[in-house]
Amino acid sequence: MSDFTSPYWSYYIGTIVVLGLLACMLLLWKMSKSNGQPIDPGEKGHVWDEDLREQNNPLPLWWVGLFIITTVFAVVYLWLYPGLGSFKGHLDWTSTQEHAQDVQANQDSIAPLYAKFDLQSIPDMAKDPQAMSIGNNLFLNNCAQCHASDAKGSKGFPNLTDEDWLHGGSPEKIQETITLGRVGQMPPMAQAIGSPSDIENVANYVLSLSVSPHDADKAHKGQAKFAVCAACHGADAKGIQAIGSPNLTDPIWLHGYGQAAIESMIVNGKVNQMPAQKGRLTESQIRVLSAYIWSLSNKNPT
Repeated sequence: MSDFTSPYWSYYIGTIVVLGLLACMLLLWKMSKSNGQPIDPGEKGHVWDEDLREQNNPLPLWWVGLFIITTVFAVVYLWLYPGLGSFKGHLDWTSTQEHAQDVQANQDSIAPLYAKFDLQSIPDMAKDPQAMSIGNNLFLNNCAQCHASDAKGSKGFPNLTDEDWLHGGSPEKIQETITLGRVGQMPPMAQAIGSPSDIENVANYVLSLSVSPHDADKAHKGQAKFAVCAACHGADAKGIQAIGSPNLTDPIWLHGYGQAAIESMIVNGKVNQMPAQKGRLTESQIRVLSAYIWSLSNKNPT
């Protein structure tokens, strides 16, 4: 991979561009010297119907003019903008800078729209139809890819319409999650738990906590080994929101249901990440989005 970071590629691209322009200029110069004489039919010319011969005629002046203008434009463009390998251009223009300016201009244009929402609390915004309409658009553009358009999520992506929250469902916690993102990690626990039969027993005990179908004898044997898991999930197995560990006593299974899914989680662990939206969305947009998400599990905000 070091080849892709060496200066060779910059020289390679720059050389191709320069040679291409020189070739165009050479072709233009050569064609301008054409005198309109017939091409020798014995070598490269063409003859039709015995006496119709191909002529090497000069190019039309309008075409030559356009060719010259195009070539000059290319030279000026490559001097001002990037195009010759790593040469940044005299204007030092970058697409990243252009995008940042466009984003800032857009944020400045919509700032007055969000100004009135900055004075409202998140529960108050949840009762504002305009704020909820904007929040819905923000959700569809930034969150629906993972949580689905109805916000009910899918395997590995939490349902935002129920009252089951890994890190807390208060307006403040939702805003914090959107702003900073979250990283949830379940480390592989097979070695800490013991043998494959111990893992099977613990999986059945976890199933018993939510009154799911399980082997009662194996669940009883797995209860003692669950102490290893209680450090994160709590002694009552209801999870700890401060670290984002899930409640194992309800029927909600984020990463799959059943003994096989639980055993796989114990053996392999899992890392889940919610990307931070700070920097992508303004603080005002995050507050409106937080109000919309909060409203999904608080149908009658007071």
